[in-house]
Amino acid sequence: MQGYVVAKGQRYYAVIYDGIDPLTGSERRRWHAAGSDRTAAELLAARLAAQATGAQRDVGLSLGRYLLQQWLPAKQVSLRPSTWDGYRRVIELHVLPRIGHIPLRRLRVEHVEALYSHLLVNGRRDGTGGLDPKSVLEVHVIVRKALADAARKRLVVRNVANDAEAPQRRRPKRQVHAWTPEQLTTFLAAASQHRLFAAFWVAAATGMRRSELLGLRWEDVDLDAGRLSVHRALVSVAYELHESHGKTSSARRCIDVASTTIAILRDWHHRLADELDRAPTSADYVFPAPGGGPTRPDLFSQSFSRLVATLDVPRVRLHDLRHTHATLLLGPELRSRWSANDSATPHPVSPWRPTNT
Repeated sequence: MQGYVVAKGQRYYAVIYDGIDPLTGSERRRWHAAGSDRTAAELLAARLAAQATGAQRDVGLSLGRYLLQQWLPAKQVSLRPSTWDGYRRVIELHVLPRIGHIPLRRLRVEHVEALYSHLLVNGRRDGTGGLDPKSVLEVHVIVRKALADAARKRLVVRNVANDAEAPQRRRPKRQVHAWTPEQLTTFLAAASQHRLFAAFWVAAATGMRRSELLGLRWEDVDLDAGRLSVHRALVSVAYELHESHGKTSSARRCIDVASTTIAILRDWHHRLADELDRAPTSADYVFPAPGGGPTRPDLFSQSFSRLVATLDVPRVRLHDLRHTHATLLLGPELRSRWSANDSATPHPVSPWRPTNT
């Protein structure tokens, strides 16, 4: 890395030559104010040149190679599988095609901001327009984290993503969809003949997440005490199923359930024994796929949606059973203060009782 001094009036500047910009094809130089003493300016230029040379020792390392061969593998041990796969998809879909070829040491703020601008205008894979600001902000967060690690390892002098202008997250008013007690009763009555009835009931009665329901094993169910222990989740990552611990410490909890729910779980235990031709073991999933083994989360949601589509009730997502549970638990006077985070905390038995018991 070359460094030299330029005088402008009574002041000196340390200038660092940084090669050709791969985006524009023009030469790049970085200017640093060095005061009015030429000797000090020369020392600064030498120090900056040496620092840049040492920090950017791997001249041939592109951003793409760094992300795929170094950063992502290192992160795999510390991130949840679903989070890691999300990072990988963002990098492969949005970062590599635009700036993955740029040498890591030549990456500039302009490159990163040009990426964000492109994604906002033409970022959709189907060519129908741009990504929303929230999605582009997620790209920025990942790039910034990756470059922070590169700076820590002295692969780059500084994290240019820190200076890049990222889109602001828009916070539209959140609409929470929840059924009334009558609508929920209609759904549960229709679901009573469905193989997954017990799972749908438990979802509505406890507010558990889909991943928590499908990760529940019989060892987590105390039918005598009327308690469920929630401490694992079943998630799908790149079409493969993985078990993980709860998203947060508050997600790992015990839930006391009503006698009606216990009766439904006991009945399901007997039905499952007939289905498997053996008694379920403590290690078996409570809501397995037919024949045993884990239930795929996407198929579970599809079963819920197909059933809802046949009924005269508002179309809601499976996740909205959490909102329904929270709304019916707290009552009308508290609904305006309800937030999705609250539904992950331990709670007493729900005061409402469906009529189709």
